[in-house]
Amino acid sequence: MNKITTKIAEELNIRPSQVEATIKLIDDGNTIPFIARYRKEATGNLSDETLRIFDERLTYLRNLEERKEEIKRLIDEQGKLTDELSKSIDEANILSELEDIYRPYKPKKRTKATIAKEKGLEPLSEIIFNQDTKESIYKIAEEYINPEKGVESVEDAISGAKDIIAENISDNADYRKKIKSMCIREAVITTKTGKEENHTYDMYSDFSESIRSIPSHRILAINRGEKEDAIKVKIEKPDDKILLYIEKDIIKDQKSQYAEILRDTIQDSYQRLIEPSIDRELRADLSEKAEDKAIRVFGKNAKQLLLQAPLKGMTVIGFDPAYRTGCKIAVIDQTGKLLDTATVYPTEPQNDVEGAKKVLKTFIDKYDVKMFAIGNGTASRESEQFVADLIKEVDKEVYYTIVSEAGASVYSASKLATEEYPDINVSLRGAISIARRLQDPLAELVKIDPKAIGVGQYQHDVNQKKLSESLTGVVEDAVNSVGVDINTATPSLLSYVAGINKTIAKNIVDYRDENGEIKSRNELLKVPKLGKVAYEQCAGFIRVFNGKNPLEITGVHPESYEKAENLLKELGYTKKDLLDKETLEEIKNKLNNVNISEMAKKLDVGELTLKDIIDEISKPGRDPREDLPKPILRNDVLKFEDLRDGMVLNGTVRNVTDFGAFVDIGVKHDGLVHISQLSNSFVKNPSEVVSVGDIVKVKVIGIDNERQKVSLSMKDAN
Repeated sequence: MNKITTKIAEELNIRPSQVEATIKLIDDGNTIPFIARYRKEATGNLSDETLRIFDERLTYLRNLEERKEEIKRLIDEQGKLTDELSKSIDEANILSELEDIYRPYKPKKRTKATIAKEKGLEPLSEIIFNQDTKESIYKIAEEYINPEKGVESVEDAISGAKDIIAENISDNADYRKKIKSMCIREAVITTKTGKEENHTYDMYSDFSESIRSIPSHRILAINRGEKEDAIKVKIEKPDDKILLYIEKDIIKDQKSQYAEILRDTIQDSYQRLIEPSIDRELRADLSEKAEDKAIRVFGKNAKQLLLQAPLKGMTVIGFDPAYRTGCKIAVIDQTGKLLDTATVYPTEPQNDVEGAKKVLKTFIDKYDVKMFAIGNGTASRESEQFVADLIKEVDKEVYYTIVSEAGASVYSASKLATEEYPDINVSLRGAISIARRLQDPLAELVKIDPKAIGVGQYQHDVNQKKLSESLTGVVEDAVNSVGVDINTATPSLLSYVAGINKTIAKNIVDYRDENGEIKSRNELLKVPKLGKVAYEQCAGFIRVFNGKNPLEITGVHPESYEKAENLLKELGYTKKDLLDKETLEEIKNKLNNVNISEMAKKLDVGELTLKDIIDEISKPGRDPREDLPKPILRNDVLKFEDLRDGMVLNGTVRNVTDFGAFVDIGVKHDGLVHISQLSNSFVKNPSEVVSVGDIVKVKVIGIDNERQKVSLSMKDAN
């Protein structure tokens, strides 16, 4: 068992055998969704989320091991690699610690120390550092005066020797490790605002907090403020303790002739070389941890948003609000097909309320519209009031809901939107996207850069490469957990299916266009560039409705078809019986009583795989999102002025951050449920209590009329 296996097993609290099996699966080219879903026996049922962390750590630790070998080679080439040094390198757990060990051997630019060495002052520096000679150091230094090399005096010689010692102290990996540890325990981050007034950063005008306990969202806010030159940031370190620690280790006799020289050297080394470097490392570590936390929060929110329940079986009017340019209208049928478009002007400055009502009433009657999806951008609340008034005048039940339009404008102007709707004006495409987000959030939101869907905190301040990689994984996990209808899926949706890239996704759609509906998963092997490896990865996540094999509307993988059919046979049924509703109920009842352990042995299949097969054939064709809360449907508007302290309302969680949750209660701005108001018991992390898309009951506990902000509580709201 190697170091990487041991380390990952410890970090993730899993067995080494799970680690080894998972590494093999990853190295064999299997995708994370495939491993999570179809290799549970091998991994010990690790979740997709754990597997993503596993994959990230595996890459980091492998890179660390490669760097260790490279550093050993580079030091060995200098003839300086000892057994002790090699052991220190092997024991380094993080990259920064490893680089600190390598620092003394790293080729340097021309520094004060290298210049002093060129002047022949290294032996003098060793005499001073060793503190063994009784002879006057000033007398010894006379021997190193060399005007030709720029050493004009005893002072010049001692000054150069001090520069060499200062750099050696700075390069000492043990000192750096200890100093960093002291700072992590005791250092405080402080901020002051600049001369220009900027109320955004009022709380940071004279702010200080321990770096050990400062929450990630404050680190990111401080970083942003510093970048905007709105605040000055400093890390106050326990300088006196640090200097005392180094002095105690280096100075042998506080009364010797060397003590004062070394004290000055230690102070110079710390202030000029160590402190700025430690400062950068501390800030980088704080930022990296804060960014990683923000990326995880964003990823969790994005996944919940993508997996919101679709609103099926309704023709929807997408309503993209605006003022001067008019509100864009798109009528979308139950299958997502565009039926009609219009632009109406019920808002300022035209205020053509009656004209707009006439157009929309015609659409409601003509297309049997049951639902309005209103974007939450500019003029949203005026549009909501207009729609609420309109549906009171209609002789049928019509509802509306507010939909986040984050990223709709990005989609509207994209190449993809142009390909989908070449003859539709850019501005109208936003209304189409808004309607479709309500009908099927997942299918629509995958068309947009995940960063643009507006459910994170400080997403533009974090490492963009890391964020993109993380969000791509999140979208993949969401898409594969739901499954994809092979005959209706867009290339955008297909490209997130395990094993399918953008080229293959386009080829699938082209194949479909040329050959008509795909009738079986196996037919995918006819698609150009979709070979056996890609097929193995994607097949279980593909759904073929009205195809040849009823198992293909489930998540049962083709490799388990025989096991699934044998299971049905044991119960007295065939796969065709899955399509009969009455018979399916009988099958479900019998499946509930199956002894998993006995049946697994009988069918020669793993228990975890058998459980999944049972789950899938119990609900063929069922969308797992159907169990999630549906959007709140409204038929009347709530104004900010209507709010009263103590009022209890239903709301939709729109965003979850480190410090609480933002809830849409139907007024202009989302209300904040601070972390302290999420529950009667202590909450460490808001995402433990709420998720994006949750329908929650909240109580109004604070109204700020001037800033149009509302504070909410979930304590005793029921």
